[in-house]
Amino acid sequence: MKIVGISGSNVGNKTRIAMDYTLNKAREEYPDAEITLLDLAEYDMVFSDGRNYWDYDGDTKYVTETIMGADAIIIGTPVFQASIAATLKNIFDLLPVNAFRDKVVSILITAGTPKHYLMAEQQLKPILSYMKAHIVPTYVFIEEKDFYRNEIVNDDILFRIERLVEDTVLLVDAYVKIREAKDAQYDF
Repeated sequence: MKIVGISGSNVGNKTRIAMDYTLNKAREEYPDAEITLLDLAEYDMVFSDGRNYWDYDGDTKYVTETIMGADAIIIGTPVFQASIAATLKNIFDLLPVNAFRDKVVSILITAGTPKHYLMAEQQLKPILSYMKAHIVPTYVFIEEKDFYRNEIVNDDILFRIERLVEDTVLLVDAYVKIREAKDAQYDF
């Protein structure tokens, strides 16, 4: 199983801290999984210009092809101006409309205030649904107050992250079994 974590911003560190914790938990619990972190702050991404993702080169090609090769994607994004980060939106624009077909996608949000907790429901989930993702229904919302000295200090958040990882992997396994049963119905 290939799991790709996306730290969806090129500024700040809270989302990266949360993604590091999340992917470390995934590595502990699922040592056979191939787990990759794509921290968008570490890549030189170009803006989408309408080409197919495989026509780009450099970091843009690597990031998009890594996402397309994943079985599960854990998206971490901060809330900026009551919306997703522009760097994450650019990733969606670079990918084809069916990019997340047969992929499980889970969400982790970092925000300075609880006022934007519905951003995932009103903005991110519709985009992922349009791109054909199997979305893990619950997501983790982490506020500024849940961090102290670059660590997550809220035990409830830590538990929810662990549950998010588990739900993501279980959903991948469930959809694999569903696809296998569906494929077995055909004689060719």
